[in-house]
Amino acid sequence: MSQSGAHASLAGDYHKGLELWAEQVNAAGGLLGRKVELRVLDDGSEAVQSARRYAELIAQKADVLIGPYGSAATLMAAGEAEKAQRVMLNAAGPAGVVHKRAGRHVFHVGYSNAAYGAAAVEAAQALGVRTLYILARDDATSREMGEGARETAAKLGFAAQDIQLYRGATSDFAPYVEKAGKAEAWITFGEVRDAADLVRTFRRLGYAPRLLFARAAADPGFIKLVGQDAEHTLAAQDYDPRFATPGNAQFVAAFTQKWSAPPRVAAAQAYAAGTVLADAVRRAGSLEQEKLRAALAESQATTVLGGAPAVAQIQKGRPAIVWPAALKTAEPEPYPRWDERRVLKK
Repeated sequence: MSQSGAHASLAGDYHKGLELWAEQVNAAGGLLGRKVELRVLDDGSEAVQSARRYAELIAQKADVLIGPYGSAATLMAAGEAEKAQRVMLNAAGPAGVVHKRAGRHVFHVGYSNAAYGAAAVEAAQALGVRTLYILARDDATSREMGEGARETAAKLGFAAQDIQLYRGATSDFAPYVEKAGKAEAWITFGEVRDAADLVRTFRRLGYAPRLLFARAAADPGFIKLVGQDAEHTLAAQDYDPRFATPGNAQFVAAFTQKWSAPPRVAAAQAYAAGTVLADAVRRAGSLEQEKLRAALAESQATTVLGGAPAVAQIQKGRPAIVWPAALKTAEPEPYPRWDERRVLKK
């Protein structure tokens, strides 16, 4: 786990989620009559170091491995786990390449990058949209999300075009508005700044599709950049303390009491990994790797994350969950024309 380097801050929440899970399991008697012991090594936010750290844990005869924070580190760790035929739960490595290369001992607990694209399209279908325009930043993560959207659109029978890619330096999206034609919905994957520049372009052109989904729009930075122009934009919501998922209210209460702040997505990912692991260990009745692997392969455990990323809509300056129905905290509102918008009162 990254306890130093670029990922240390985000991975800190990941660590807290695991600590809370271990404390709760041990307070309830442990697993198979034994207390859970967390052994945490620092990879310094360097993927190559992650491989070495997991080799150390395997040499120390760790019973089960939980993956590190980040896809590159997870890919390296998964290689060590598979080589040693040790079960590993991947909670925070969303890149598709992790499981394309990983073998039979690595299990994904969190969301894949492609799942964000699938969620956006499924939400669009639920909102009655028929035609899509899919736009993605030209980077590995955004392309995977875009491909997930394209594949889901094809399965659901949408009239979707191929994914359009834009360079990271793009700030004027007018050429893409022209390409989109009369598409009812824009589904776009990129960074916060990209989403802000896209909305600025829409406002300048007076252009308003029936639906706008921008993956990063739930980030507080998006609202800071465009103010009330953020209203009615849809966005991916990885995790929210308000999620009505199994055990989430109890998790949020315990986490907040322990650390005086609500959990973020990394903490929920780690806690979910622990939840799935504990369920599999109890069903397997053993820490023997093949029995545990078989139990994980059949696992239907539910976690605080839910089954897929949620979709939120910016309403009155805050993201409100509008899809799926089981997690909904507000009804979706149409994306209005620019001349129909009204200034919100504080």
